[in-house]
Amino acid sequence: MIERDGVAGVTHRTVAAEAGVPTTSTTYHFATLDDLLSGALVWSAEQCASEVYWMIDRARTKGSRGVNELAELLADWLGPRRRRAIAEYELYLLAARRPELRPAARRWLDVLTSMVRQPGDESGVQLRTYLAGVDGLLMQGLIDDEPPTAEQLRPVVRFMFRDLG
Repeated sequence: MIERDGVAGVTHRTVAAEAGVPTTSTTYHFATLDDLLSGALVWSAEQCASEVYWMIDRARTKGSRGVNELAELLADWLGPRRRRAIAEYELYLLAARRPELRPAARRWLDVLTSMVRQPGDESGVQLRTYLAGVDGLLMQGLIDDEPPTAEQLRPVVRFMFRDLG
């Protein structure tokens, strides 16, 4: 729903209609709209964390082949999966305005930091730097008129992950 209508289109009533259930079903599981949005953020964080973990692990263990796969994944997020990427960032940015959503928004970073430990980087600074770079590439790509291709992203990704392992 958020992919189609944005966060502004989310109400208990619209979610219930989309799911084909009575509104009381959504309010039973999610007392407030923030609870509902927090649930969406947590789900999104878990999905994103597993995918980002996979791509970082591939870039680290597969060298240039992993970098190519990461560039292809980013191009996929910016092309065919563009609406989902926009929806996830919209949820993520909503937490900047709503402090009660921040723990859910930070979850993906916390999950990834616990999954990926670089030797000598126990505080996760290197990982956070890589993730900030990926976020930046995605945000820039989402505002481009034409999404970048994997071929265009490849040199940037190679540079970002040059000393990953």
